[in-house]
Amino acid sequence: MISAQIQLASYLFASILFILSLGGLSSQESAKRGVLYGIVGMIIAIASTVLGEGVGGHIYIIIAIAIASVIGILVAQRVEMTSMPQLVAILHSFVGLAAVLVGFGSYLDPKTQALTGVEHNIHLIEIFIGVFIGAITFTGSVVAWGKLEGKIRSKPLLYPGRHVINILLVLGCIVLCGFFIKAAGISGMIYLYIMTGISLFIGVMLVMAIGGADMPVVVSMLNSYSGWAAAAAGFMLGNDLLIVTGALVGSSGAILSIIMCDAMNRSFWSVIFGGFGDAPSGDAKAITGEVTATDHDDVTQMLESADHVLIVPGYGMAVAKAQFPIYSMVENLRAKGKKVEFGIHPVAGRLPGHMNVLLAEANVPYDIVLEMEEVNEDMEGVDVVLVIGANDIVNPGALDDENSPIYGMPVIEVWNAGTVVVMKRSMATGYAGVQNPLFFKDNTRMLYGDAKDSVDKILKGLS
Repeated sequence: MISAQIQLASYLFASILFILSLGGLSSQESAKRGVLYGIVGMIIAIASTVLGEGVGGHIYIIIAIAIASVIGILVAQRVEMTSMPQLVAILHSFVGLAAVLVGFGSYLDPKTQALTGVEHNIHLIEIFIGVFIGAITFTGSVVAWGKLEGKIRSKPLLYPGRHVINILLVLGCIVLCGFFIKAAGISGMIYLYIMTGISLFIGVMLVMAIGGADMPVVVSMLNSYSGWAAAAAGFMLGNDLLIVTGALVGSSGAILSIIMCDAMNRSFWSVIFGGFGDAPSGDAKAITGEVTATDHDDVTQMLESADHVLIVPGYGMAVAKAQFPIYSMVENLRAKGKKVEFGIHPVAGRLPGHMNVLLAEANVPYDIVLEMEEVNEDMEGVDVVLVIGANDIVNPGALDDENSPIYGMPVIEVWNAGTVVVMKRSMATGYAGVQNPLFFKDNTRMLYGDAKDSVDKILKGLS
């Protein structure tokens, strides 16, 4: 057992480590150090909580932690990088569910019922808000997982007056909060149950109304929700560290969502209220031109003749695990004196930073991995662009077709380069479910097949 003073000091130290962890994650060079800070901080937080005053049943707690740790390690080892977004989404749902259960337990705790006056009312409001946020986070994250996993269709589920209905449901929860506070004893549990059911429904409808192409922003926003749910649980339990940690996660997730919304030309408030992903009212612009296929030998010759090559990776690269041969190809081209760079869209893949992690896994140097704005400025000076498994993020319809579901989203303007080679298995549409006019442009060549296999053949030709 440790004293309250030592526990408080441990919480303070853990909070500092969590802040340093977030700071480390702000750049690729310091990301590993940031993760290490987070791990150490979490170990200190758990140990100081379990060994704190008034905590009993240590053997059961240790057994539970051990079992959960083994499950976590096994799941993390088996999950492919392509499924990492789904794992993140489902982990967010666990945080939301935990907040709901903590709220129920806190309300039924005799200590809560023993409170009186303003203190009692404030604690009941903490419980109500914590359960409300947790329930929305839980079902919203489950739906996000379903969309990312392909269990639920990626197209937005829209129905007339959904915003009005959601607002009325929220107002209904506020009214229930009043009844909940005034209820005597534990009789207010019925109002807590009703609010939980409404919140679960709100979480489903908010995320169901958002299209698949916007899922990266949704995952980021759910990350923020899970942080606020954890902070609410901290208030309910009177745990300062949980409050601080939840606030850090909630605020950082919200900031990341705002940055991503700006990058996609979306409204931050639309994300929160499930307002974007609306279907356009008119017909999409007709696509003209013909698709021109190419082969590996032709692409090899293009690269041999090029001075400046840009590679734009997408989710297809992750599926094919092509990042390793791609970097071998990059090394080959750079050894021949060619300028080779990567162009990363903010929402490439299905998770913020998905492509950056994959390229870092293959030891691609950070200085040749550029952001969308950087590569668009110099696109006319690029001789050959290799689009590997990307679709929606290079769709010109986002700029010139007002009836496209992704209209208004900034994209990597690869069509302004000399030649574009698109590596795809087929002509299938991307995650947004819309056809890409890029494939039909005169300077575009389609290289069909598995991305890893295609890159291996090109690398063999270059060697």
